[in-house]
Amino acid sequence: MRRTKIVCTLGPACRSPEMLTSLIRAGADVIRLNAAHGDHDTFRADMERIRSISRKMSKVVAIMFDLQGPRIRTGEMVSGGVLLREGEEVVLTSRPVVGTKGLISLSYPHLAQDVRKGAKILLDDGLLELEVEEKKDDEVKCRVITGGILESHKGVNLPNISLSISSVTDKDIDDLLFALDNDVDWVAMSFVRKAEDIAVLKDAAREKGFEVKIVAKIEKHEAVRNIDEIIEAADAVMVARGDLGVEMATEKVPIIQKKILEESIRAGRPVIVATQMLDSMIRNPRPTRAEASDVANAIFDWTDATMLSGETAIGKYPVDAVKTMDKIIRSAEAILDYKEDLERKSSLPHRTMTDAISFACREIARDLQAAAIITATQSGYTARQISKYRPPSPIIACSPDPKVVNQLVLSWGVTPLLVRPSRNIDDMLDIAATAALEARQVKKGDTVVITAGVLVNVPGTTNLIKVHQI
Repeated sequence: MRRTKIVCTLGPACRSPEMLTSLIRAGADVIRLNAAHGDHDTFRADMERIRSISRKMSKVVAIMFDLQGPRIRTGEMVSGGVLLREGEEVVLTSRPVVGTKGLISLSYPHLAQDVRKGAKILLDDGLLELEVEEKKDDEVKCRVITGGILESHKGVNLPNISLSISSVTDKDIDDLLFALDNDVDWVAMSFVRKAEDIAVLKDAAREKGFEVKIVAKIEKHEAVRNIDEIIEAADAVMVARGDLGVEMATEKVPIIQKKILEESIRAGRPVIVATQMLDSMIRNPRPTRAEASDVANAIFDWTDATMLSGETAIGKYPVDAVKTMDKIIRSAEAILDYKEDLERKSSLPHRTMTDAISFACREIARDLQAAAIITATQSGYTARQISKYRPPSPIIACSPDPKVVNQLVLSWGVTPLLVRPSRNIDDMLDIAATAALEARQVKKGDTVVITAGVLVNVPGTTNLIKVHQI
């Protein structure tokens, strides 16, 4: 089985039932809906389609709803775009004007307040660069450092500048509540800067009676600085290398990626590596060698999941992109060094009973060469704790909660199964072992390690390990 999961972004290239079915059959585990591109009616139909196909295929597929966040963009440009030449002067304004080569509108009212003389302003994913020379009222005078054609509605990045704008917009709250009303499994939060940003979303959900699992997207320089508190506050983490690569020096992004992966796994948070993983497959049927190496290196760093964005949303070869990702992952996983990883993680502190038992499960399963680790889990916590130790044995997580089953799809090495609620500990162990057998995850005669809690159906009470022969 493939341990690392694949997140695919839905878009025009794969929205039809036939393409979506092919995408899931090729290996998609999580389908991402991007709130920046679509309306609620479209997304509602997408969710119904995903769930219908998932049921027909008898495959657990999670839905992730990605909030847009406070994205700053240029306004409308005359003739659709203008050429900015190096050395020319250009004025940025928050007023809604049609842009020319000398005057450009931005969707950010606090620009003049936040920038300083000498600050860099990057346009269109960093392809164009301006330097601030002077600011007055709602206008900022800049000099073009790197020129090019600037088209309408392009992204704006302000590296090393702390913005006055909130990380959560009114649209985000509206989209959050829509997503929760429609029972999505994960909500991704864009442009997180600190732990309090995540708390704002969680509080907004609780006010309406919802609990939400948040994926914190790390794409701002402030988020890198506050990474420890963000990991602690979030339920999962995404290394969003697109904006991160514009905000930070390019040569630092691989180092930052490795650090985020290491710290997220250490904390037991699922972590996703995203953006431009197989970018050339938007246009070509095969990836570059560098892209294949990029995916493989994320696997060698034990990421929980890799993500495809434009490759599946708008690309010419969405299904081939998933198949290619699947092949690269399987090839890389075949040479993972579990022994070296165990030595590195054996020094981790076991702060809870569940944590200690999760590590023990990995050790026992390794020593006995167990066919699987089976966990009966109410909230998914135990399964994620076992997953963080990256055991060579598959993890089969049995839960009576459909939402927990869907959420666990994101975790490395975890195969989630929906089971009926149990009456007592013996019933729970029997249900878990039987479910694994019926799902053909194990066979008769296999040795498995089972972990559960003696307080049946109570989250966070894992305190039992049993070695069992199927």
